Amino acid sequence: MRQAEFYQRDREWQPPALTPDYKTSVARSPRLAMLSLQGSMSEITGPTFGHRDIDDIDNDLIRNYAKDGDPVGERIIVHGRVLDENARPVPNTLVEIWQANAGGRYRHKKDSYLAPIDPNFGGCGRTLTDANGYYHFRTIKPGAYPWRNWVNNWRPAHIHVSVFGTAFTQRLITQLYFEGDPLIPLCPIVKAIPDPRAVQQLIAPLDMNAAVPLDCLAYKFDIVLRGRRSTLFENRLEGN
Repeated sequence: MRQAEFYQRDREWQPPALTPDYKTSVARSPRLAMLSLQGSMSEITGPTFGHRDIDDIDNDLIRNYAKDGDPVGERIIVHGRVLDENARPVPNTLVEIWQANAGGRYRHKKDSYLAPIDPNFGGCGRTLTDANGYYHFRTIKPGAYPWRNWVNNWRPAHIHVSVFGTAFTQRLITQLYFEGDPLIPLCPIVKAIPDPRAVQQLIAPLDMNAAVPLDCLAYKFDIVLRGRRSTLFENRLEGN
């Protein structure tokens, strides 16, 4: 049996490469038209990850870097499912996150924002989805921070999310925002997304049913990866 190819990427759903109001896109965007190539076997298979690659507290950002106490800030849970375009769960796939601390500062040598570094918060975590595509993290809600786009631009509170999927063509890197943040519609990066429905899929709603009383609130964020076409089996297209 040969692995089936993935659906074509919807270019109208994704932001354009060149968005002048997002200043760094000017230097990053290609000057020539992109080429559309058929996926090869190296792109529609792998990579794979196992449970031995993940430590028990890798998905707990409150504990996985703590030295002498808990990090400062609002304690939250971020959880959801990784699905494909056919609404099928994507099991045993690696989900990684990285973020600023509660003051809006990353643990990175080039981050010069005046907010202090939290000695008990590393800002990185990872986990594998279960058989139903479910994942969860415990972390600190990140703070907003200014950035040198225009004179007074601020990034909304956000968490960077990386999902590997079952193949390289499913690889996704995106950002998660939080329901009710007034900075979301003002952000030049968010405004580069042409379809308002796509923006809504990047906003995690508050989920009180998953909150832990007297401990932390929760936000639900489902992630949708590209789906495969019908499986090619002995030169016959089988149904989905």
